[in-house]
Amino acid sequence: MTLTCFKAYDIRGRLGVDLDDAIAHSIGRAFAQALPARKVVVGRDCRASSHHLTEALIAGLLAEGVTVLDLGLTGTEEMYHATTHFDADGGITVTASHNPINYNGMKIVRRGSAPLDAATGLSAIRALAEADDFGPAKPGGTRLDISAPARAAYVQTVLSFVDVAALRPLRLLVNAGNGTAGPTFDAIAQGLADLGAPLTFVRMHHDPDGSFPHGIPNPLLPENRPATAAAVLAAGADLGVAWDGDFDRCFFFDHLGQFIDGEYIVGLLAAVFLAKEPGARIVHDPRVVWNTQDIVGAAGGEAVQSRTGHAFLKQAMRDTGAVYGGEMSAHHYFRDFVFCDSGMIPWLLIAELISRGTTLADLVAGRKAAFPSSGEINFTLPDPPAAIARVRARYEPATQAIDETDGLSFDMGGWRFNLRSSNTEPVVRLNVESRGHADQLQAHVAAISALLHPGQS
Repeated sequence: MTLTCFKAYDIRGRLGVDLDDAIAHSIGRAFAQALPARKVVVGRDCRASSHHLTEALIAGLLAEGVTVLDLGLTGTEEMYHATTHFDADGGITVTASHNPINYNGMKIVRRGSAPLDAATGLSAIRALAEADDFGPAKPGGTRLDISAPARAAYVQTVLSFVDVAALRPLRLLVNAGNGTAGPTFDAIAQGLADLGAPLTFVRMHHDPDGSFPHGIPNPLLPENRPATAAAVLAAGADLGVAWDGDFDRCFFFDHLGQFIDGEYIVGLLAAVFLAKEPGARIVHDPRVVWNTQDIVGAAGGEAVQSRTGHAFLKQAMRDTGAVYGGEMSAHHYFRDFVFCDSGMIPWLLIAELISRGTTLADLVAGRKAAFPSSGEINFTLPDPPAAIARVRARYEPATQAIDETDGLSFDMGGWRFNLRSSNTEPVVRLNVESRGHADQLQAHVAAISALLHPGQS
């Protein structure tokens, strides 16, 4: 059989079409055989479908004689942490993150919480799962509940990133979106309280609810932001924080309720780590780059560009020893968090940053003026390659530099754009940035849009 749920570096698909219990069971057996794995960490998000998919996955692992370290309801980053902390051969979280309700999937790592892609084992897992010829079950499979010690160790690691003594009294509005963030956040908040941190929290949509009564948690979508923005203002909060479903992405709102685009957070966090480690390397994605590169250069660091996607960012960080990496899509990666992304560490760092007597709005105002950006704009097109070719033909003669690390990036001197075609759907994603001149961004976006959609005004 052909399994359509295998993607570039994870597993995801439509329930009952691309992914079901039988497939999850086969993936469990294939994962154990391909790595090979004798001890595997497993967790799940709060979707209704995640429970039975996880049971099927664990049954497959047990059939291969694996010791399963069960985290239960958890965030993806807790799986990353536990895989290394408990010296496991790999880890799997059953999650669809911010995908529609009829989807689910798995995020997977190998020993050392290292990413898996086609070259490092994912293709082998897929081949075994598609063959579905595993033979009789093997003895020795064991399932252990490690949820309590795993979370305690995770909280200790997360709190190690912040200087609690430097925190001043702050009021934070936190929106878990009814995803899995709530219980983990509560454990971190308790740890902060035990250390005497003077933070007050206003919780919003906090309890996990796989039916997502307030919509799928994905604050990257503009239509999902007003509720959090209004709650920040109503609470009189100094900072607003929102997460996606498995909370490996973290989104920020300033005290005025304004959403802060991810690339500016990447710049702030890069500066934080360069202040601690002068000359360190910082990894960033290629979509919006000038603000980050300017901050890193001014601080004496080295900016390293990577392809978009967590597997590529993590590998680039491991290859270069980078202390921090960030994507404009709100994934933030930390060397001292097993080179993985965390949605909890960033808000602690930003809280410490604004404890110095400033606001998030003030911290990013100058950066937004110096390097304004359009935000990511998606185009659904019948023929993405042809559309991108039209844009290339128009701008290539005048470009100062072309970069094809990920999609097509043209440096036009005073402005720059990145155009990427999705690997899974007929969608092209556009980002435009400039050196000042925010008033010209929309004209550039309109011109490129006209080339992508010829004949439309």
